[in-house]
Amino acid sequence: MPDLGPLWLTVALASATTVCLLLLGTPLAWWLATTRSRLRPAMEAITALPLVLPPTVLGFYFLLLMNPGSPLGRFWLRLSGDSLSFSFSGLLLASIVYSLPFMVQPLQRAFESIGTGPLEAAQSLRASPLDAFLSVVMPLARRGFLSGAILAFAHTIGEFGVVLMVGGNIPGKTRLISIQIYEHVETLNYADAHVLSAIMLLFSFCVLLFVYARNGRGVAHAA
Repeated sequence: MPDLGPLWLTVALASATTVCLLLLGTPLAWWLATTRSRLRPAMEAITALPLVLPPTVLGFYFLLLMNPGSPLGRFWLRLSGDSLSFSFSGLLLASIVYSLPFMVQPLQRAFESIGTGPLEAAQSLRASPLDAFLSVVMPLARRGFLSGAILAFAHTIGEFGVVLMVGGNIPGKTRLISIQIYEHVETLNYADAHVLSAIMLLFSFCVLLFVYARNGRGVAHAA
């Protein structure tokens, strides 16, 4: 039986990334869905960049950004006493950016399908903008929230290039399941690589099956 420590560390990273993305991605997706600003195409392009950039390119720029000699790296070193690169915090920051489109795009589509009508109707009944958003928009967009959270979680689980560049391979600290599988293959330990890969394969299939099943029910109900 292979060491399952990297699996739990991966789940912890994916959970923290998903929570952060729910908090950060929701206002961004709402703004993208409702704004008429000329900045919208630029912001949509920036949000979608992780979909097309090679992970090594993102990882390289994260290394430069998190270096203790950079402004962000120096700030984090003074704040926490630890380097941002090759740490769990650095992995979390990189994962938030890397998985950002998987949260924002489903939410944006959900908000666009709702429109601003329900929000304006709630406000006409003297609900505050925040109350109207929490009590009217969020329940109507629950399918977008669910799809975004599941896809962001699953995408973080499968990270390899970015986490290898940013976190390296430090046991108990930054060694995730994808890095562990790579190391098993490098050392010709195919038995343990098979076990971990099978877990990843089964998990990914279940996630996609759930998302497609939910979307299928949504289409059926809409019809």
